[in-house]
Amino acid sequence: MELFFERTESGIPVIVDNSSKDTAVFMTAVGTGSRDEDERIGGISHLLEHVVFRATKSRSSFQMSKEIEGAGGELNAFTSKEMTAFYSATIRETSDVAKEMVADVFMNPLLLPADTELEKKIVLQEISMWENDPESYIHSILAETLWNGHPLANNEAGKSSVVSEMTSDDLREYYEERYVRPNIAVFAAGAVNHKETVKWVNETFDKMNEGKKIIRSGPGTIKPEYRIIQRKGDHVYTGIGFRSYSADHKDIPALTVLNAILGSGMSSRLFQNVREEKALVYSVYSTVEQNSDAGSLAAYMSSTEENVMEAINTSISTIRKFKDEGMTDGEMQRAKNLIKGATARQLESTSMKVYRMARKFMLTGVAEPVEKSIEKINAVTEEDIMRVASDILRNKNLALAIYGPKNKELKNIKIDQFDLS
Repeated sequence: MELFFERTESGIPVIVDNSSKDTAVFMTAVGTGSRDEDERIGGISHLLEHVVFRATKSRSSFQMSKEIEGAGGELNAFTSKEMTAFYSATIRETSDVAKEMVADVFMNPLLLPADTELEKKIVLQEISMWENDPESYIHSILAETLWNGHPLANNEAGKSSVVSEMTSDDLREYYEERYVRPNIAVFAAGAVNHKETVKWVNETFDKMNEGKKIIRSGPGTIKPEYRIIQRKGDHVYTGIGFRSYSADHKDIPALTVLNAILGSGMSSRLFQNVREEKALVYSVYSTVEQNSDAGSLAAYMSSTEENVMEAINTSISTIRKFKDEGMTDGEMQRAKNLIKGATARQLESTSMKVYRMARKFMLTGVAEPVEKSIEKINAVTEEDIMRVASDILRNKNLALAIYGPKNKELKNIKIDQFDLS
């Protein structure tokens, strides 16, 4: 796969992958998200992402739906900690509709007061749904614990009390301040021509206003934290997190393989030790989260109240044993193959190709073909993995979060009781 990377006359990055033939996806992204919000406007990136679909200067929401679905496609968006993106996907022969639609919602939203009030009702329901889904909510609790006091702890949806007070004027002010060059990038994948795409971006997006680039500060040193949030019922949700590397760090490939060994799939160490051998949890898995200036490796599990402490201790001992004894025969290669297989399956989706391109570029400023990412995974050595494990899996980087009953044992947990050195 070859990526084409150019900039428009005004400097907007345009990244194109034309390795697919049957579908076309166009995405416009702006480098602002939940970490760029203060307490007064927490959740505004996400609310704005919703309201732009209510009406543009030329279309109502119903007209948008009819037009994109009539072209055999979809129009959607997402908000993350560091970016908000809008994308449109269609079949090859209607790709011009995809371009027109994604440009319209990005550049021409009306952000009317009535539309803002309607969409707030939907977003508030989304927040309520998320807060009542403990398997999702534990991720937010752990993020707040990992990044204690830093904007990386901000949840993308925001808080109901803040979102309910936002107005269309707030959205317009935020849009005009953030949705400007040089915070914008455009991506395309599938049945697309890179020269035509660059020409379209030049003619369409270069007319957007120029503003200030968003400046961020990293989290710096954060002390180990433990947090417990009470919930009714005897089921407990746990997150064990370690602060790690930024998205552009040279050891991200090694960290990715380490994560696969510890908690990706049913053959992973955590799954085998905590679930299969001891039946302490219903689910257990680990993930790597990357940001432009920080990151984490985290394990999540759910268990009954009577099992939670043993599940935590077994997870910590599993990590400690890995650090002390290293890998078993074939373990590294199995983990690499798991990563490569998951990547290959993702890339069967044109929309996923665009998402991967956009996420990589918006976090690192680098347009990297997937083949290059696979090369880096293949190049990871056992020494790399053990060095990263020794660096990351330590008490000084540890955060523990529990969503469950506040019994005496759980209330009295101390981070330093877990010996990871």
